[in-house]
Amino acid sequence: MSFFRMNEENYKWWALAAIALGTFMGPLDGSIVNIALPSISSYFHAPLPLVEWVVMSYLLIISSLLLTYGRLGDMYGHKPVYLAGFVIFTLGSALCGFAPAIGFLIGARVLQAVGAGMMMAIGPAIVTSIFPPHLRGRALGLNGSVVASALAFGPTIGGFLLGQFGWRAIFFVNLPIGVIGTIWAARVLRRDRRLSRQRFDIPGAVTLFAGLMSLLLALSHGEEWGWRSPAIIISLVLAVVFLALFIRLELTGAEPMMDLRLFRIRLFAAANATSLLNFMAQFSITFLMPFYLEQVRRLDPAHAGLVLSAPPFLILFVAPLSGTLSDRIGSRLLSSLGMAITAAGMFWLSRVDVQTPYPIIIAGMFVFGLGTGLFQAPNNSAIMGSVPRNRLGVGSGTLASMRNIGMVLGIALSGAVFSGRLPLHSALLRAQGYRGEALAAHAFVGALNDAYLVGAALAALGVITSLVRGGGTAAGPAGVPVEGKN
Repeated sequence: MSFFRMNEENYKWWALAAIALGTFMGPLDGSIVNIALPSISSYFHAPLPLVEWVVMSYLLIISSLLLTYGRLGDMYGHKPVYLAGFVIFTLGSALCGFAPAIGFLIGARVLQAVGAGMMMAIGPAIVTSIFPPHLRGRALGLNGSVVASALAFGPTIGGFLLGQFGWRAIFFVNLPIGVIGTIWAARVLRRDRRLSRQRFDIPGAVTLFAGLMSLLLALSHGEEWGWRSPAIIISLVLAVVFLALFIRLELTGAEPMMDLRLFRIRLFAAANATSLLNFMAQFSITFLMPFYLEQVRRLDPAHAGLVLSAPPFLILFVAPLSGTLSDRIGSRLLSSLGMAITAAGMFWLSRVDVQTPYPIIIAGMFVFGLGTGLFQAPNNSAIMGSVPRNRLGVGSGTLASMRNIGMVLGIALSGAVFSGRLPLHSALLRAQGYRGEALAAHAFVGALNDAYLVGAALAALGVITSLVRGGGTAAGPAGVPVEGKN
């Protein structure tokens, strides 16, 4: 690998490949497990509410620790944290594969999430640090395509492994990839400058973790447990208390874990808000569309999976192109246009009914995927380009946090709208003479349409937040204001 270290041009792309491998594994393991949940439930004779924690524990831990990992990367170097993530993720995968009980599996998933979060939080920071501004959008676009491919092909890969080898194979497949990826990253990636004189903000990290964990737990289970249940109310109160304490600590601390002054940068704050809105809209589709395809249209899981693969499949090809284009013309126009197309795709899908032809549904999914693919790489490039070099880890962790929190909020909000509107549609249709399966199908579609209209409104709001972020100058990767087209 010494050749790659000597040749700067080769180094950038080989380092990007090393980052892409870790970037692929985290989202893949988030999507590949879902299809195996029935098999895991049957194997351990575990009820569905308990099996859900195989997924929820992974998502909650990743979302709650991303900013902590970003700060650790800024302090001790991005490479050590990234490598530690690879090793922990691989070890967690092995423990998942050998799990003797459902409780052990959930615990191993927590360990897996600790490693995956390190890779997800640090990857964009490394990419931003090694690529010059005129190539940053292209590189982050390629990295975004890797995420899209993991989401697109995860269910297919999981279905194959599950059918051929059983549910343990979906975890064991990570072992050779993890070993190869760790060795590759260790040989290729260079060490960056450390800020070891700074102290790690333990109180800030603890209060942020407790606050986000409480918030995400309440949002994830509000519908299931009841929004007025004691558990949800306590979780929301704890979230407010811990997050308020975190803000106070960060504003008064000498060496805060998260420099809240970054949010004074209008580009950074507005682009992160737009990213949150994009993922909220995106996961409204991801959460509700499978139920429509399988319960209303009676598609089998394999064919439903092909329909659901349309958006990430298009993102796979559009993201690198939009990232490259943003390097030439700037990111503001592309990001705003992408959010507008996303809103149009959401509105398109809010018009489906119980007999909408499948080509029309797939076309709407493609429009949605086109908008999302056009938006993400330029927006990510703008965020990372607005952050000083000594805060790249925090910037990267914030970006990843917006993505994961957006996922949870999107599922929670679309589920709440759907559940709230379903009884109303059922009552109206019953008054019109609908009964039985026809009543259930048409009521489902009515509630789905309402949820997707809310998602379209969120995406439309994202157009505004993208436009108001402004342009002109941004703090470049070196921390020095530079001319930009953001």
